Amino acid sequence: MALLVTSLFGAAQGVDFIYPKDGDTVDPTFWAKFSVNGLELAPANEVKSGTGHHHLFINSVDIEENVVIPFDNQHKHYGKGQSEVEIFLQPGKYKLTLQFGDGAHRSYGAAFRKTISINVVGKP
Repeated sequence: MALLVTSLFGAAQGVDFIYPKDGDTVDPTFWAKFSVNGLELAPANEVKSGTGHHHLFINSVDIEENVVIPFDNQHKHYGKGQSEVEIFLQPGKYKLTLQFGDGAHRSYGAAFRKTISINVVGKP
């Protein structure tokens, strides 16, 4: 049985997609919204314990805890502390992984990772 770690407010620690949700069908251009519980959202290059920013992996493998997240087309960095971003994807099926990382872009690992699948339809 898995144990859920909770914050003072009772919410499970980790990250989540507010939108889209697992199994959603979206247009090629859509807004994604993310949340984090248990750590504080902060800009990149501010290496402070308990803080970090979102990264979005597109059809990519997981990055283990304390490993630096690559800067490439499959790994989007939201180092300004964004929790809402506009995304463009060609039509098709995608695996999206939200990963929280610290100010030096090191992964917080599985506890702060969530993966969903979406379907992108329509003309780009």
